[in-house]
Amino acid sequence: MIGVIDYRAGNAPSVYHALRRIGATASLVRTPEEIEQVDGLILPGVGAADATIVSLEEDNLIDAIYQEVLFKHKPFLGICVGLQIMFEHSDEDDTPCLGWLAGEVRQFPKTVRVPQIGYNEVRFLKDHPLVEDMGASDYFYFVNSYYAVPEDDIVLAEAEYGLPFCAMVASRNMMASQFHMEKSGQSGLKMLHNYVRIVEEGIPLC
Repeated sequence: MIGVIDYRAGNAPSVYHALRRIGATASLVRTPEEIEQVDGLILPGVGAADATIVSLEEDNLIDAIYQEVLFKHKPFLGICVGLQIMFEHSDEDDTPCLGWLAGEVRQFPKTVRVPQIGYNEVRFLKDHPLVEDMGASDYFYFVNSYYAVPEDDIVLAEAEYGLPFCAMVASRNMMASQFHMEKSGQSGLKMLHNYVRIVEEGIPLC
């Protein structure tokens, strides 16, 4: 069972419906007890990092997610702001984030229009079960004004918008994309299907 974390600042229903479209067994989870029951967790996000953190705190979800992901090592997938808040800090409203990954989130340079909205080419840099059979690159849908700058060698894919930036990360059981898989047509659904296989088949992750 895939649990899509449904909090007030997210877009969980869109991700949930995408999972159902590919035949995955999924549910919207809203409480710590529901989070404990699933085999994999997806944290979608839209809007600001600060609003996401506040919403998760007010719903008493952060400790539950922490336990399931960092201690029980359930496969975790962050999407858009769900990627950004995995890092230590976001320049957006000077927001302290979850700190699961070393690094920070910065705003795109003033030489480009923000937010970036639309399809952009994503180049895959490493082999990983999440990008299996995706080829060397593909196009995915972005809506973002900020991008992550990891300190460690965890960048799985890269895109370019004014400068090369991190489009995906993978570290142990944690994976995330800056783009919206659920809004990226067949390519996004294929990647979601890869994530479902990771959870359902217990595929090992580095």
